[in-house]
Amino acid sequence: MTIKINKQALESACKEIIETILFCLPDAFKGTVYKIGAPPHITAKRITSGIIDEDKQRISWGLPERSDYNPPGKTWLDYRDQPDRPLEAMAWCVERQRSWTSEDPELDQRSVRLQTDGILEDYHHMEPVLIRKKDLYANNHNHLEYPRNYKGQTLWEDSDYVVAAVIKIHFRPNTIKIGSPETRLIKRLSRAFGTELLSYQLREESIEAMNQLAQDKLDSCNILADSLRNAIAKSGLIFSLIKLELGCLRVQWENLLFERTNRKNQKEEAIQQLDSILRKITEKAEEPAKELMDVQKKFLTFSLPPKRGVAWVDMQIEKRWTRLLENLSEESELATQVINILNDPCLNLPFQEKSRKSLVHLKTLFQIMNQLEKSTNAVLQQLLNGGKNGNSHCCVLPSPLEANAQR
Repeated sequence: MTIKINKQALESACKEIIETILFCLPDAFKGTVYKIGAPPHITAKRITSGIIDEDKQRISWGLPERSDYNPPGKTWLDYRDQPDRPLEAMAWCVERQRSWTSEDPELDQRSVRLQTDGILEDYHHMEPVLIRKKDLYANNHNHLEYPRNYKGQTLWEDSDYVVAAVIKIHFRPNTIKIGSPETRLIKRLSRAFGTELLSYQLREESIEAMNQLAQDKLDSCNILADSLRNAIAKSGLIFSLIKLELGCLRVQWENLLFERTNRKNQKEEAIQQLDSILRKITEKAEEPAKELMDVQKKFLTFSLPPKRGVAWVDMQIEKRWTRLLENLSEESELATQVINILNDPCLNLPFQEKSRKSLVHLKTLFQIMNQLEKSTNAVLQQLLNGGKNGNSHCCVLPSPLEANAQR
């Protein structure tokens, strides 16, 4: 159709106009509405048909089983006037925007069945449903591509209207004439039908406009939110620069304190002692030790606030030391060295005493577990050998520390 209408609403409107005509005209017994598609194809498709009973009480709805105009319909090129095929009343109504009345089926020049098979059709009247171009397309109708007839002439070029639909009403024999009151009534009702279709179109456009407005608002909100997020994210650079400047001031302040109080940089001394331990164990844990030394060296370049400094040491240094000690078989000796470092009161590390006591307990636990491991393996070996020296293969529990070192 030249207008966009919900399928259910369109079918309901078509049934209503057919029902009105069939109830108003006593000799009318069947009605059909065809929709005309948008240019340039202007496909003609049957929407619905209704037949009223003899008592004018009930209408039966449906489409005939066979019809060229049943969905998907016929395009303009298939039903326009051409010399090599029968003339159709549909082409007359669409091209000329005028009605066609078959008041004598024997003389109907546009009866397809009469032209092809010599079979008479019903008495009928076909009325185009017209809508103003400016009402339907606003100011865009001049940019539409309209179809052409067989002679190459553009349809509706000099008309203010487009054809939106065609109404076909069947009459009992000899009850319809060209220009009769029945045809004038159908013409008036077709105008009302066109207005109704236009109102449906405007409603659809309003709904689409509202949906588009809602989508545009959502898109605008998303764009604004992205812009704010980017601005907030970039504002983090300002805080980073502030932190960097405060860090420089903190370094200068610490250096000034060390200079005026004649005290050494305890942080550097602690890191140097830790590095000296790491250099002794690089042969057995080369990669983790080097990584830890790099982290400790990096720590010397920082000047963090007390709370952040404690958190950084815990996450970056202390946990790496824990993993390193777990993977070394000489943990007991290394733990002793670390404990000795922690015994130094000049170190003054956060949680220094807690760490020293934890290492003392862990060292003792390590020695107990090591002895238990040796005793367990000795018992297992004796059981597997039957209590005697033999050639049986035995399964000895691997040392967890050795296994970690191998991995």
